[in-house]
Amino acid sequence: MEARGRRALICVLVVVGCLITLGPGASAAVAGDESVLNTQPQQQLNESDQSEEQLNESDQFDDADDVHIEVILQENGSATFTVDYRFENTSSEDWETLRDDVEENPDSYAVAELSDWNEILEKGENETDREMELSDASVAADTSSTPRDMGHVQVSFTWSAFAHVELNRMEVGGALAGFTLVDDTTLQLFWPDEYVVRDVEPTPENPPDESVLWDGDGTEFSDGQPWLVLIENGESAADETGDDVGPETPWLAVAGALGLLGIGAAVGWWLKRDNEPTGPASETPGGSSPTQATAPEGTQRPPPELLSNEERVLELLERRGGRIKQQEVVSELQWTEAKTSQVVGNLREADEIDIFRIGRENVLALPEEE
Repeated sequence: MEARGRRALICVLVVVGCLITLGPGASAAVAGDESVLNTQPQQQLNESDQSEEQLNESDQFDDADDVHIEVILQENGSATFTVDYRFENTSSEDWETLRDDVEENPDSYAVAELSDWNEILEKGENETDREMELSDASVAADTSSTPRDMGHVQVSFTWSAFAHVELNRMEVGGALAGFTLVDDTTLQLFWPDEYVVRDVEPTPENPPDESVLWDGDGTEFSDGQPWLVLIENGESAADETGDDVGPETPWLAVAGALGLLGIGAAVGWWLKRDNEPTGPASETPGGSSPTQATAPEGTQRPPPELLSNEERVLELLERRGGRIKQQEVVSELQWTEAKTSQVVGNLREADEIDIFRIGRENVLALPEEE
């Protein structure tokens, strides 16, 4: 009986010992599962907070009183963008909070801003079929006192392959196919000194001397706008070839003057001879007068080197039936586009020709007679 009691007591002690040993492990397992379950929602909350924070940083620029976008074009087609968000009330608590936050978290603001511009870039790639990239982004906050106190948050970045460059021609606009010029926003484009404007759409707010400016308060871009075509200016083209042809220019002028004098003397001689009495018709073989015999020579056109640039274009127009593309003038006369544009502009100002567009091509035409 006592032996049976001892065995029962031993069994009870073994069972209790097992329970004591397994208890902490089971509790830890349960606690671990609960920890994993609690960690996943926390990570999701953190990611959500970061996304919401980035969105809030981008939205804070919406309170700007006006926005000025400056684009500086490079010869290789890249462009440097500076987006200037301007705030008038620099003494307000909102501006001070934004300024301090930008100074503490510039990278976050840069990422948020590039996210918006990358959407425009993707549409530009589809429109132009060029690979583009935004890089070197930076954000800075500052204030200015001239002409009035204003707060500025400036976002700068580089846009590669922004313009299409081919030889001495630069085309700008296709990359901004997804850009909308809204109210209180201005867009200003600058280009290298070696270039001049050949074509611009729509009409800018300022004369296109060193830049073009569009104001969203009075301008709305339609399909294919903005559009800007730049070419190397005539002075640069002359500088490139001046060393070769410069010394000969005075001699060409002298030769041209002598040629004109010779033509004038010949015409005077023929007119004088025509007025002198002639002998019997039989003295002239074939019964024709000297002036009749030489009439075909009088209808010949003068050589090209004796014509001005404007006369050469008009002569080419006459030979082509009164109409010709401007690019054909460049090829036919072997001129630069800058020189051709200048000569065509002179003819247009003198009402010697009319200019209209077919697609993106300029077409020159002789004025129709009324």
